[in-house]
Amino acid sequence: MNITRDTLLAAIDRITAAMERDFEMLNAADGALGDGDLGVTMARGMRAITQMKEELPEDIGMALLQCAQAFTKTSGSSYGTLMATGLMSAAKTLRGAQVIEPASIPELIAGARDKMQARGKAELGGKTVLDSLDYIVRATADGDDKARAAAQAVDKALDDFRDKPATVGRARIFGDKSIGLDDPGMLAMQSIIKAATGS
Repeated sequence: MNITRDTLLAAIDRITAAMERDFEMLNAADGALGDGDLGVTMARGMRAITQMKEELPEDIGMALLQCAQAFTKTSGSSYGTLMATGLMSAAKTLRGAQVIEPASIPELIAGARDKMQARGKAELGGKTVLDSLDYIVRATADGDDKARAAAQAVDKALDDFRDKPATVGRARIFGDKSIGLDDPGMLAMQSIIKAATGS
């Protein structure tokens, strides 16, 4: 199914609800390995997007750019910056388009992953949101049900990295203490993808 402005608006509503629902969970996960404010970052960012969503244009690229700008205004956190970077990457690719075709999703996610990686100066395999995105890229490369594949990919990424140490970002200072703990950024991406896809 092609993604249009209406699809985007519905996804925004679901993601906003998910961030409110997972507010405390994300703060707690982030508190174990970071500043403890990831739930705040995500809820504020999505509230800002929700407040202006009815003004979003039919141009999907411009709509995503405006979402990125709204998110950025509410968050000075590193995760918020990375989220906006990923959205802006997709926005640039989609400028002028009124639909996102399912076949283009792996390339869009890969572009966002690469821009976020460059911005965060991080490597894949470090137990971060980049790994979740990388799993999504590979899982959606084949097959027709991109939504289901993406939802399964974020689960698998968390499962595969849970018992590994974090080697990137603030969490790396915890070293072996991060083993057995889920990366908060990966948890947030799990919530985002499952809400966006209605999984």
